[in-house]
Amino acid sequence: MKKIIISTGGTGGHVIPAQVLYDYLANENEVIITCDKRGENYLDKKRYKTYKIDVPKINKDILGFAPFLFYFILSVIKSFFFLRKRKTRILISTGGYMSIPICLAAKILNIQIFLFEPNLVIGRANLFLLRFCNKIFTYNKKIKNFPNNKQHKNFVINPLIRKEFFLSKNYFVKKKKIFSILIIGGSQGAKKFDELFYIDLIELSRKYKIKIFHQTSKKNVKIIKKFYQSTKLNSYVFSYTNELYKIIKECDFAITRSGASTVNELLFLKRPFLAIPFPFAKDDHQFFNAKHYAKKNLCWLIRESEVKNKFLYKFIANLIKNKKLLLQKKKNMNKTKSKYDWVSNSKLLKKLIR
Repeated sequence: MKKIIISTGGTGGHVIPAQVLYDYLANENEVIITCDKRGENYLDKKRYKTYKIDVPKINKDILGFAPFLFYFILSVIKSFFFLRKRKTRILISTGGYMSIPICLAAKILNIQIFLFEPNLVIGRANLFLLRFCNKIFTYNKKIKNFPNNKQHKNFVINPLIRKEFFLSKNYFVKKKKIFSILIIGGSQGAKKFDELFYIDLIELSRKYKIKIFHQTSKKNVKIIKKFYQSTKLNSYVFSYTNELYKIIKECDFAITRSGASTVNELLFLKRPFLAIPFPFAKDDHQFFNAKHYAKKNLCWLIRESEVKNKFLYKFIANLIKNKKLLLQKKKNMNKTKSKYDWVSNSKLLKKLIR
């Protein structure tokens, strides 16, 4: 039994892959997930063994750099003693700047390091850590900004989907005569994204029977609930949940950012979606994620800056009137079914770990 540490960060995009990797490996290994304070909010401590290592946010300001450097070094030292005490053999990092201290500590201790990059643009932290790792798990051989001299480290796996999603094939939803729309703002729930469609949704509700499922950040839940209540729009507002598959199955259509985990879960459950990438994502990785699938005719894609008045009203009204558009997307998604295989991924990862 090997001692494995999975390092993750403070957003759903980092935590979800950490959960999946834990579920793959925990049966035959002793596994612990390390995360920062934000990451703890997404982890069920009854199900996952966790350990908190807070990492300071990168501060480029001259006055703030000295305190940042002090706490950063402190994070490396804490990681070093934690890894040594646990007699860790393998470290798997799901990316983000918060992964750097523990990866540096693992390198000092000569521990095997595996990175994970779900996006089609390699993250800056992973790019920096490539020199230290044994392999990096990706979903594609062609990753933007990936160094040619490190291509031998690129180990392609099937997309990581939560176990609950695989088991959800036994979860049936009774079909209703109502068009259900899921809005996924992501774990960070950008405020502008939440407010982007208010007017269009009100207009749609006047002409069609619709229900809105709206996922947002914890701090925005009350505000958005208040809006829907004031307009008497049929809605359900929620924050992060491990039972997202139940809501996805209830919906006909989704509007989402294009984080890798969310996009692949929608594809797995064959729910047509419109991708509106987060415009301030580092290296525009969300746009390239969505573009990859839009080219394969698996989703619709639009830049946030291109969303004009009545865009969503016209878009969804067209889907309601022309159901064939949704059916075609589902048909295309069905062809990707072989990509999502729990058993083959499990065998692949366990073989590499051994």
